[in-house]
Amino acid sequence: MRRLFRLWLIGLPLAAGGMGVVSGRELPVPGAVKAEGITLADLQQVQRGVQAMLPRVSPAVVVLRHRQGTASGVIVSPDGLILTAAHVTEEPGKRMNVVLADGKVAVVTTLGLDTATDAGMAQLRGNRRDWPHVPLRRHTGQTRVGEWCVAMGHPGGYDEDRGVVLRVGRVLKHSANGLQSDCVLMGGDSGGPLFDLRGQLIGIHSQIWEGREQNMHISLAPFFRGWETLKDGGVIRVWSSGSGGYLGVATVMDETKGLTVEEVVANSPAEKAGFKAGDRLLRLDRTEIEDDTHFSRLIKERPPGDLLQLRIERGGQEQTLEVLLGRKPSSNS
Repeated sequence: MRRLFRLWLIGLPLAAGGMGVVSGRELPVPGAVKAEGITLADLQQVQRGVQAMLPRVSPAVVVLRHRQGTASGVIVSPDGLILTAAHVTEEPGKRMNVVLADGKVAVVTTLGLDTATDAGMAQLRGNRRDWPHVPLRRHTGQTRVGEWCVAMGHPGGYDEDRGVVLRVGRVLKHSANGLQSDCVLMGGDSGGPLFDLRGQLIGIHSQIWEGREQNMHISLAPFFRGWETLKDGGVIRVWSSGSGGYLGVATVMDETKGLTVEEVVANSPAEKAGFKAGDRLLRLDRTEIEDDTHFSRLIKERPPGDLLQLRIERGGQEQTLEVLLGRKPSSNS
């Protein structure tokens, strides 16, 4: 059967987040959210992006059959690693059936899960090394409030005539471990993927609330931070205070100057990024830095490999430094 992908918009040109896309027949979509300043040209550009990425990513979106019914997941590696929600997999070592995009059924073994953030993994069984898979956005700090995003999944389970369901919206909030969007989610979407318009995975569906703007997704930060533990079948219940990325600065809080860098560790990510003693720390990405405790928490919430933008003041002039967080050396742990 030849499947058609169709994109339709609601309330042009003043509406955003109210678009719906399905392969096959169209589904009703709730009323659009008002978005000032968005033009028809903007939405047409979004449409072109969605139409380009949809055929590339949809083969990797799968259905997971569990005790309560069905949920969704997404394949992220050629050897069949699946990212989904922890409340879908429930525990490591379980066997679950998976329905692939073409309707074929395969078997997975559940891997580790992070009960603190709802991140979960599963592995397709067998020796196949050519599974369809999607790319990950490696730097979670690049996700911005207001950014267009695409939610995909199989609400209600696999439907051959309908295919995968796609909804377009925008990121409304971005925290260390989660995202909130206005992409409408439904039962069975849990564990499914949230993409940017380039087809990069930026989140996994976690909580489906009643409000249109209350759809919660796990960011990729918990996955990156606990990747090896989750792949090995470990269960993460609480993140320790020492987890997260490593910057390599010592700071001091001054009532007049605010938070300043007191020392930069040799060969650290901070030194490689160009930090110097005396730099005043103003913002991490778009978050105003309040004090040393707040700054430390912000860093620990971000995984190794995350790209941060730190706004500093040096010599009376403001500038932005980009730093790639590393892993904390064992000698400093």
